[in-house]
Amino acid sequence: MSLLVVGLSHRSAPVSVLERAALNTDAQVKLLQDTVAAEPATEAAVLATCNRIELYADVDKFHAGVAELSTLLAQHSGVGLEELTPYLYVHYEDRAVHHLFSVACGLDSMVVGEGQILGQIKDSLARAQDLHSAGRLLNDLFQQALRVGKRAHSETGIDRAGQSLVTFGLEQLARGGDVQQWARGKKALVIGAGSMSSLAAATLARAGVTEIVVANRTFDRAERLAQILMAGDDTDVAARAVPMESVPAELTRADVTVSCTGATGLVLTAESVAGAVEGRTPPSAVPGEDGPTAPGGESGRRAGAQRSGPSGTSLGSEDGCPLELSSVQGTAGFSVLGEAAVAGMAAAELEQHAAWVDKGTVGGAQRAAGGPARPGTAGTLDPAADTDAIAALAATVATVGRIPERRRPEPVEEPQRPEPVLFLLDLAMPRDIDAAVHRLAGVRLVDIESLAEASAGAPMAADVDQVRRIVSDEVAAFGAALRAAHITPTVVALRTMAADVVAGEIARLDGRLPGLDDKHRAEITQTVRRVVDKLLHAPTVRVKQLAAEPGGAGYADALRTLFDLDPETVAAVSRAEDSTTEKDRGPA
Repeated sequence: MSLLVVGLSHRSAPVSVLERAALNTDAQVKLLQDTVAAEPATEAAVLATCNRIELYADVDKFHAGVAELSTLLAQHSGVGLEELTPYLYVHYEDRAVHHLFSVACGLDSMVVGEGQILGQIKDSLARAQDLHSAGRLLNDLFQQALRVGKRAHSETGIDRAGQSLVTFGLEQLARGGDVQQWARGKKALVIGAGSMSSLAAATLARAGVTEIVVANRTFDRAERLAQILMAGDDTDVAARAVPMESVPAELTRADVTVSCTGATGLVLTAESVAGAVEGRTPPSAVPGEDGPTAPGGESGRRAGAQRSGPSGTSLGSEDGCPLELSSVQGTAGFSVLGEAAVAGMAAAELEQHAAWVDKGTVGGAQRAAGGPARPGTAGTLDPAADTDAIAALAATVATVGRIPERRRPEPVEEPQRPEPVLFLLDLAMPRDIDAAVHRLAGVRLVDIESLAEASAGAPMAADVDQVRRIVSDEVAAFGAALRAAHITPTVVALRTMAADVVAGEIARLDGRLPGLDDKHRAEITQTVRRVVDKLLHAPTVRVKQLAAEPGGAGYADALRTLFDLDPETVAAVSRAEDSTTEKDRGPA
């Protein structure tokens, strides 16, 4: 049997896919049950957080295991297998161990070094133990992962490389400023009473908010969290619990709202948030007639409108070249692209007019003589005025000349958004708060997607390298112990067989020497056992050492073959050991 993990995380999939693939508690339970019922797997555990979904299993066939675990993830997440497959990653045996240990140390977290993942791994193991889907391999693996994570945090400064997702989210709300200074005096609303929401509430209380309101579908849990917050010695915060129905009313009073529930739909819509901030923000400054304008004042605002030619005749696009000659005069050094910027029209269109102007004398003479009008024109201009305009335009183009540079238009000043009066932190997956809230004035929303973008460029501490060395050492030690444990049932079966041989020979001796007294019989028995033990000692010790090395799994097969051990006897020893381990195993 071998360890296999199939999953997706913020490193392999966009937040939109993670959001759709999120598993609630019931879905996780069903996934575990279906996995252990599948043919390739005998053990299973699910690690589901706000930014990862991973399925661990002990399988007997790699390819069949990958196919089965991928299919099960797709079925229970509701995302089609073909759509999900490009975002899945697969780790096998030692690489799977390395991956989980890295996750436990916070190296694979969205915020590097955060310690919250340890609690999530502990919850995952406890769930698998409750459902009896975790056997000896996954129990040992997850418990060792917890020890490795704790070692990394105690022996290194990995905590300095990052912090919990809650702290990082609050820092983003404060735009990188001091969270305590930002939070001091604010009123907070916490939606949800799970581990993440509880951590958010405690963090806000320590940061100095004056009031925390906890809303949860199970009112008792909200009330319990509020009592814990009130009883804290290191905070002075007023806390109370409300039912979920009170969230809209409480939202109008809150300055900061943190939401992390297991809801499958939106908890806060854009409409509800807009209603909560209505009247709390000053009106937005929208540019009007007297507001900021494009370069050139009124002509810049009304670029593309009809302009007057030199004779005061309107030169609309239907009647001829819509270039305002007065704005072109004196702009020596501009090319057609520059002229286009001044004229407020596309450069390609101006090129067409330039080609027409080059032949303007012929065209003007034709039209002055009553010839056919140029295609696309309305033919309403006075021919004489039209000819004068074309001649003036041709002279301007000849004077201006052409250079390859494009003059970039001046940036248009955008209206300033008012300062936020409501700060929202959405730590749920799938999201609790409508993403459209990002566009509301007076509101600042930080969600999983924006946290992923913000953490992408975050610097990592030098202690990360030390943690990576710890992970590598622990992976090697775990692999060696696993391989050594794999050969232990074979060694036990061999020693059991040797003991049976000794007992059989002593029985034969009793038959041949019926007058042998007890003292001599005991001495002979002990001597025979010492001989057998000495003969077996070196081979069994050496085979354990060899089996602990990479690729040492074949030594168990060699031992069984050399001594003609019954495979069922070895399997029985293994089952007995697993049963004893299960009885002696304490809580995670």
